[in-house]
Amino acid sequence: MGSIEGSGVVLKPSRARDRIGGFTLVELLVVLLVIGIAAGLVYARIESDPRRVLDNEARRLASAMEHAASLAQWRNQVLGISAGGAGYRFWRREASVEGDRWVPLADDDVLLPRALGSEMGARVVSYAGQVVADDAIVPLAPSGRNEPYAIELDSAQWRTLLLADPLNRVAVSATAPR
Repeated sequence: MGSIEGSGVVLKPSRARDRIGGFTLVELLVVLLVIGIAAGLVYARIESDPRRVLDNEARRLASAMEHAASLAQWRNQVLGISAGGAGYRFWRREASVEGDRWVPLADDDVLLPRALGSEMGARVVSYAGQVVADDAIVPLAPSGRNEPYAIELDSAQWRTLLLADPLNRVAVSATAPR
């Protein structure tokens, strides 16, 4: 089939007939690019939902609070948490010549200070059933037995409470309208 004798013309087999069925690499890359862009748009839409952002932040803080309580027991030292304005921070109580003082905790990645952004706020609502000052630091005892306390996270439209019990379990309430 390669040539016709006597005419001096050489015919090459058609490439379309020799090609095995399937997609080219370029076609596959275009499809992956479209899927990636679509997934990015969906993710951006989910992250822009203020209720979901508040829920995610509440779960993150609840985990950090439980971690801090466990760390206080493991290290046998008093740790603390403060929440005010647009963020929260964990502390360590340190003895000094002038007396005990709170020092920001900086040696644990989970317990580093956290800024919540301009749309969200945090505050300690109560400790041991009592209303506390805005700049209060809630202590976490090395014994593992702590007073119950509550921290509120809020945004312009939503709010949620984090409720810590004496056994250091933190419950996140359902996010509710303000």
